[in-house]
Parts: sequence; structure tokens; C-alpha cells
Amino acid sequence: MHGILDEREVVCKNTLAAFEEVICTVRTGIDEEKRLDQVERELMPLLMAVGKAALQDVVVASGDGDAGKTVEIENRTLRRSPEKHCRAYRSIFGTLKISRYVYQLRAKTKVLHAPLDARLGLPADEVSYVLEDWLSRLSVNMPYASAAEFLSKTVCIPVQATTAENRVRKLGEHVESFYEERRPPPIEDEQELLVCTADGKGVPIRRPLEQRLEEELGIKPHKRHRKNDYAKSARRTAVGDRNARTQRATAGACYSIAPNRRSAEQMLASEAEKKQGTGDDPRPVNKRLWAELTWIGEDGVSRGAERVFAALAEEVAQRDPEGKRPLVCVMDGDRSLWKLQQEYLPRAVCIVDLFHVMDKLWKAAHCFHRECSVEAEAFVTRYLRMLLEGNVDSVRGVFRRFLNQKQLTPAKRANLQEVITYFKTNRQRMRYDQFLAAGYPIGSGVIEGACKHIIGDRFCNSGMRWEIEGAQPLLDLRVTRLNQEWEPFIQYRIQTEQNNLYQQAA
Repeated sequence: MHGILDEREVVCKNTLAAFEEVICTVRTGIDEEKRLDQVERELMPLLMAVGKAALQDVVVASGDGDAGKTVEIENRTLRRSPEKHCRAYRSIFGTLKISRYVYQLRAKTKVLHAPLDARLGLPADEVSYVLEDWLSRLSVNMPYASAAEFLSKTVCIPVQATTAENRVRKLGEHVESFYEERRPPPIEDEQELLVCTADGKGVPIRRPLEQRLEEELGIKPHKRHRKNDYAKSARRTAVGDRNARTQRATAGACYSIAPNRRSAEQMLASEAEKKQGTGDDPRPVNKRLWAELTWIGEDGVSRGAERVFAALAEEVAQRDPEGKRPLVCVMDGDRSLWKLQQEYLPRAVCIVDLFHVMDKLWKAAHCFHRECSVEAEAFVTRYLRMLLEGNVDSVRGVFRRFLNQKQLTPAKRANLQEVITYFKTNRQRMRYDQFLAAGYPIGSGVIEGACKHIIGDRFCNSGMRWEIEGAQPLLDLRVTRLNQEWEPFIQYRIQTEQNNLYQQAA
């Protein structure tokens, strides 16, 4: 037993030496009666050094990868390199230099086999899986520079913002294949109703590099735009002359929920309870999210709302293969989304989100009453009750009479006409009396909140401009995190690369 302990101490000599520094710092803090936070700050870099030394000891104990002068791999004879090759490994404790033998067909040709790399399960590049995980976790919630600064100043991991961005792009490449292999939620956890919903939001996108270079090099615009070629103010930009344009991003969600049958009066009462924070409606179960920017990638694959609805249709098919469960689609009045619903989810019961309808009622109320006045609120309540009772055509008829009889300004007349047209276009999706009796949800709050959180909170902050190729991977990772699938996704990413590199389990 004594011999085994001695051998372990020899193997871990770097770790023990680094740990001695920690012991000395603790003793010094006690002897000099330092404040606890001073000792805490002094310990952090030393503990990081202990971790780095421990990893170095593991590498040393694993050997140098020498498997003999030659090895047979896939019916090919590979020769050991004359000298050891060195590669970097960027861990959360610092960068290690790993020196090992590799095997090639001939000297100075591509490395085809590295036994030590396979033994240690090293990644394809120098960034460790743990550091990649940490950087990506932070980057999905905060700017790249902030994520790098947090690791550098808080836990003494020196990284750059570009490293964080590159890791997000690298990790985002695995999201689509991960989604293709995941299973539907257990049927015993599901509720009676299946609900699909979608919404869109603009993401500020940088102008293409070619366009920016042309402007910086002073290339003259096309002749037909020559009328705009004049000296412009640096303090003010014209419409259409911004430094960024907006690209639409579409978010979609699928979940199950228990029916909640109620009347119009109960619906109005529940709205009052929600304002007081006392509402008790059924909660969504097994919610899954998707998000896509509208663009065509370098591979020629079109992305956007179509892919979101295709994913929703596939999710519905997996969760209800026989098509017997009630399917509901709740969205706002976006015609493009309803067109996609007809294509991908034709059997769904279509419902226009009640809260968007209420916005239209408030718009109509402000044509006759002061903005947000008590009279306007009474107007909205009155006609909302009529809509919940299924009298959409009656409300539309009343508004048409108002349009003909009331003396309205051109702007208010246009607003009221817009509301009338909205109700006419969506009348079949506003049969709220039938929807309430069946227990269907009539609000799209799930996707409204998700769209704001997924897209708005990360992509639309002040001064942010995105390139599409970098925004989509980050969008994929944010969705994965919000789906609470981060841990299985990271394991899938590691396992996939290990199989590709070494044909072995991670």
C-alpha cells in the first residue's frame, strides 16, 4: 500500500506543488489576520493553477501516445512521427501544451492517428468542451464581450469576445441534427389539447460586407440613384439610409394544455382576476420552441417561417400520430403566418389571439373617446362581451354605422375602417363562443412572451447589429436553452464529435 501511495504522489507532483501554494496563502491570511475577502481573491488564481496542474498530471500519466513504430488503421500502415507533435488544449484552468507522438503515412503529411488524443478524448480544435459550454451558456444571455469579460475577471479565464462568438457558431452547427434525433414527450405527461402558435419579430442586420466596402472606398452609386448623390449631414440619417436593416425572425411553439371551458362572463371575470394576480388557468405542458431567421444559407437551404411551421407539423405528427387529439392554432392577424398554417397544419382550429383583438377594440374606442379614458374602457368592455358571445358580425355592423353616421377626422375614419376590415378578414377565427365552450385557449401569450425573450432580449438591445450567419446559431442555442435541453444537447455534441474523430464513445 505504501508503494501505491508513493507512486500516486509522483504522478500528482504538479498538483501537490500547486496545492502547497494554496496552503501557504491560507496560513499567511491567518497569521496576518487578513480580511476574508482578501484571502478569497488571492485564492482564486491559485485554485485555477491547481486545476491546471492537475490536468497536466493527467496528461503526463497518460503517456506520450507511442504505440510502436507502425500501426495498422483501416488496412493502411501508418508510421510514427520522428518527433513528438505539440498541440494546445484551452481548458477552463488555462492553456496546456500536450506533446505526443502521432502517426502518418509519411513524415510531414496529414496526421491520421493520435493515440493520446483518442485516449484523452481531445476535441477537434484546441478549445475544451467545458470552456465551450461555459462560453456558450453565457453568450446566449449576454453580449460576447460581456461573457468574455465575466470569465476573465471573475474566474480568471482569459478569453476574447471573438472566441465566444466562434464557439457559439461552432456549437450551433449541431442543433439541427440534435432536434432530428430527439423523441416526443411521454404520452402520459400530455394534456388533452395540442396547441401550435407562431409570431415574428425584426432583428437588426448589418449591411452586407460588399456594400460597406463599396461605401468606404467611395464607389459611386448606380446612375438611377444619382439624384441621391449629394453631401449629407453626419448628424441625421434619412429613412432608408440607416446603418442596419431589419430581418424577420419567426418563433414557434407547440405544447399541450388541459381544456378550460368557460362562458363570456367567466372570461371577463378571469381577465379581472389576472390583473389582480389571482387567475388560475391551466398551464402549458411539454412546451417546445423553434426560431428561424428569414434567409437563404450558403448551402442554398431556405430558412424562415416555413421551417418553423414544418417543425411544428412534424412535432404534431410525433405527438399525435393518429390525428385524433384536438389541435388548435392561436396567432395574431399576420396573413403570411395563417397562410403557412393552412399549408402545414390544415386540420387545426384557427383562433385569432384575443389580446390583439382587444388592441383593435381600443383603437376603435379612441376614435370616439379620449385615449385610455374610462369611457374608452367601457366601450371596449361592451364590444368585447359581444365578441366573446359570438356576435362578430353585429360588432362589425355597429362600427360600419358609426363610420357612416359619426363626424370623424380622416385619421380616425381610417383607423375605424382598419378595425372593420380586420374583423371581416378574421371573422371565422373569432368564433369565441364556440372556442370557450370547447375549452380552447384564445390567447397567444405563450409565443408573445417567448418571442420577446428569445429574440428581443438578446438581439434587439441598443446598438446591436447582426450578421445572419452569426445570428442564427445564437438563436438556435437560445431556443435549446429555453427548451431546457442544454445538458442533453452538450452531451450529444460531444458524443457526435468523439464518434467522428475516434469512432468511440465519449
